[in-house]
Amino acid sequence: MSWYQTLNEVLDLRSFSNLWFWIALAVMWSSASHWVLGVPFDMVIRAARNGEQAQIDLEDMARININRQLYIADVSGLWILGFACFLLTSMMILGFSYDLQIAQALFCLAFPMAIVRILALRTARCIHAEEATGALLRKRLSRQRLWTQVIGMISIFITSMWGIYSSLSDRFNEDHFKPLGYNIFHDAEQPDHHGGGRT
Repeated sequence: MSWYQTLNEVLDLRSFSNLWFWIALAVMWSSASHWVLGVPFDMVIRAARNGEQAQIDLEDMARININRQLYIADVSGLWILGFACFLLTSMMILGFSYDLQIAQALFCLAFPMAIVRILALRTARCIHAEEATGALLRKRLSRQRLWTQVIGMISIFITSMWGIYSSLSDRFNEDHFKPLGYNIFHDAEQPDHHGGGRT
């Protein structure tokens, strides 16, 4: 057995058949929907119910996290954006052009979360510009959480469908489970019985 086969069995690079990938997916979206702009959503619920000191704590927590995120975006935003685009493009090419399943899995995790981060930054700028407090602040945070949950549900559904497709492709290894266009290019590269390429 070669070292590559041993490493492949240990790490299980077929990410969609790995239980840890689905655990990571669930934990990621659960955390993303709980921490809204760095504020735990239970603080929003407690402020709506109790008011007074709970609302003051919420506003302080939101102000600290929003100012921090806006500062990072203003100082290093372009560098972060460029690096993120590079990583997403690399994962997309490696995953869907070179059929590297671990890159596909990472792309399914990272791309929807990038959309959530863009929406979160937009919400942070909106709250900062409006100097939102009280009910308006809770409304903005609740709306951001709602959009995060919507994106999360769509992402989990698409990832599940693609994971099922990839697992069936690996298990049965039949032509009708291959991506569109695979058979055409694969057949064109196969040599004929005389040692030459197909015509």
